[in-house]
Amino acid sequence: MAVLASVAIGVAVPGVAVAAAAGPERVCKVGDKRLTELSGLAATGSGYVVVDDSSDQSSHRKIFYLNRKCKVDRTVSYPSRPRDTEDLGIAADGTLWVADIGDNNGNRATIALWRLAPGADEPVLYRLTYPDGAHDAEALLLTRAGTPIVVTKSIASAGVYVPDGELKPDKTTTLRSAGSVTVPVTGTSNPFGLPGRLVITGGAVSPDGRHAVLRTYADAFEFGVDGDDVVGAITKSTPTQIALPDEPQGESISYTVDGTALLTVSEEVDGEEAVIQRYPLADRAPVTTPATSAAPSPTTRTTSAVPAAAQKAAEDDSLPTGLLVTGGVLVLAAAILGGLLLRRRE
Repeated sequence: MAVLASVAIGVAVPGVAVAAAAGPERVCKVGDKRLTELSGLAATGSGYVVVDDSSDQSSHRKIFYLNRKCKVDRTVSYPSRPRDTEDLGIAADGTLWVADIGDNNGNRATIALWRLAPGADEPVLYRLTYPDGAHDAEALLLTRAGTPIVVTKSIASAGVYVPDGELKPDKTTTLRSAGSVTVPVTGTSNPFGLPGRLVITGGAVSPDGRHAVLRTYADAFEFGVDGDDVVGAITKSTPTQIALPDEPQGESISYTVDGTALLTVSEEVDGEEAVIQRYPLADRAPVTTPATSAAPSPTTRTTSAVPAAAQKAAEDDSLPTGLLVTGGVLVLAAAILGGLLLRRRE
């Protein structure tokens, strides 16, 4: 068990387990030119569902269903233009949720969730607003009961928000703060150095609901979930670190349908096509859940309301194990985060 540093000033993380290196395994290459800025990924019984965060081209603003070879089988269009789709997930009942929550400039009055029920031919829009001003966010988690959880892309301490009431397509629902997440600082190599280890870029819940995972540009952090308390797991428990070293621009993560591995995919960088990668989870028994055994089929519309791997050190700026992050390091990280965001495609 390795002890890693805490982002919180002067506070040490007790002990963070580090999963043994067992990957990545190359799954398939995503060669479709509409999918150059992949930001959300979920596994299905027949392949994968992905979204692209580009809002500039209409051809990119769709929900894409891929087969097991990463070829696009079909697409689903939105009834109106999304702003910045950054993550997605499939709930226990097979409902697909797309998180339109990106806000690089911090000026959105509302964010949105798009809900594609099993059998629906287009997603339904639900608008939400933060109780404390705009936030940029890229991670969505779904409880077994179907409650969506938004985790912000905030340096040091990421906010955790849940709907404060029932979601309805004809009204804006206020989110409420449900706590915060502070990920341990690691030395895992990634294109963005220290800032890449401090911001959360994606999330997922395992098919059986017993685990939740949040990722940065460098690592995945898996939490054990007691009951269906995903919020409690990510805000109060200590995660296991799974290194995702040197992914080009990793913003997506998912579990396989049997829950035995993590899947990731990066945006296309410097013309290199995105590749879905698989990170096996040691000693994880496979699970079978009807909701994730097949992709939601867009055939008939429904509009029902719903209730609320080994660490690789960077040679230039890695932090030694056990080091407490001081205020000076945090300020430095905040200063260079601007460079990280500028390197992201809008």
